[in-house]
Amino acid sequence: MRTARFTLDPAFTVAEVNPRLFGSFVEHLGRCVYTGIYEPGHPTADEAGLRTDVLDLVRELGVTAIRYPGGNFVSGYKWEDSVGPVEDRPRRLDLAWRSTETNRFGLSEYIAFLRKIGPRAEPMMAVNLGTRGVAEALELQEYANHPAGTALSDLRVEHGDKDPFGIRLWCLGNEMDGPWQTGHKTAEEYGRVAAETARAMRQADPGVELVACGSSGQSMETFAEWEATVLKETYDLVDFISLHAYYEPLDGDVDSFLASAVDMESFIENVVATCDHIGARLKSKKKINLSFDEWNVWYMSRTQAEVAALDWPEAPRLLEDNYSVLDAVVFGSLLIALLRHADRVTVACLAQLVNVIAPIMTEPGGAAWRQTTFFPFAQASKHGRGEVLDVRVDSPTYETEKYGETDLLHATAVRAGDGTVTVFAVNRSRTDALPLDVALNGLDLTEVVEHSALADADPDARNTAAEPERVVPHLIDGTALADGRLTAVLEPLSWNVIRLA
Repeated sequence: MRTARFTLDPAFTVAEVNPRLFGSFVEHLGRCVYTGIYEPGHPTADEAGLRTDVLDLVRELGVTAIRYPGGNFVSGYKWEDSVGPVEDRPRRLDLAWRSTETNRFGLSEYIAFLRKIGPRAEPMMAVNLGTRGVAEALELQEYANHPAGTALSDLRVEHGDKDPFGIRLWCLGNEMDGPWQTGHKTAEEYGRVAAETARAMRQADPGVELVACGSSGQSMETFAEWEATVLKETYDLVDFISLHAYYEPLDGDVDSFLASAVDMESFIENVVATCDHIGARLKSKKKINLSFDEWNVWYMSRTQAEVAALDWPEAPRLLEDNYSVLDAVVFGSLLIALLRHADRVTVACLAQLVNVIAPIMTEPGGAAWRQTTFFPFAQASKHGRGEVLDVRVDSPTYETEKYGETDLLHATAVRAGDGTVTVFAVNRSRTDALPLDVALNGLDLTEVVEHSALADADPDARNTAAEPERVVPHLIDGTALADGRLTAVLEPLSWNVIRLA
């Protein structure tokens, strides 16, 4: 096969990676919370009922901002139900997922969970703008963030949380463009309530950072028009607009599935263009950044029947996709797409964290283990901190039904503060190894520290409770750096991390 090539030069960069790019998402959906992160009585549970085996894996995964409590769930959410003595909290029907919510895990438990992950874990709280509005958002903000001396801040103290939660990052609703959303609104209706909520929350605290709802996907009929309308109302009041995207192989079209990041990059670039167009019309120097706060591989075509069959159970098994090597390679390519747009994508949340389309799986009363998708995320979070270098590939191509001619190589590189460089690369070919040649200009690099790959002779290989380490990254020999050039061979259908020093 023809060699794929690109050049790395520190004079040509994209942006510094915002740590929030490695965020995740915890929704009251299926077993993400109950028997996922929270299971009193589990052999590893701490005094708060949090599974310490899961906490260990979450730390290893390296997540930062964690969005909560939804998702579709938030559009029926009453935050008051989730605070105070657990025994007094009401049980509610969750219309989004046809489940019964017990509220045993709530706002205080969420903050305690973040604090146990460590200092890099940051709250990203969504407010209900589906069935509620400005007043309820302000009440939640006061309860969570005001030090003391008011009815709601004193109530938080009475509930046992003397210190404010310090939530800076807030989502103004969720997927309000979607007809499936409880309280679905037109762009005009949503833009108005989002603007009023944003204005009021800034009156209470000018330092809040706010995310307006963008389209639930690039395929929505109202895409781009929705963003334009919402931003006309909110441009000077919000900091981000959201994007959501999920990918799966449809009708057996694996080649197009492998090129899913083509769609993700197009989505990002189209939203940026819309934001900047509105900014120009408003004659504003401000730039709206992007919060890609739901993304993943998700076999969504199975979900509707799963949910429709439910009869209001507690924490049912929902959306528990078991990811293959193929899925992990696509997943890694989506991570590369986010890094390649780090100049405008400054928040991103992998949906979700545990059990529900997640990198971490658990069994009630039993083990926790890493899915195949765990490894690309953990490696990117660990080694993808620094400045993204501008990568323009010259690659062999292949033909896809959805995206036409597509590069077999998808790649980016990040230069850390100490000058080391990590190359992240995906070979989309299902049959052939891909030779790689990278010219290194102006970079003081002399050795390959490590080249690891996630690949397998069986693209359907996956990790399970019975075989939790069936798929793990392995080291690649023969990758070399000499005379300012990096040479490597990327295995077929592989996610690669090449570290240079």
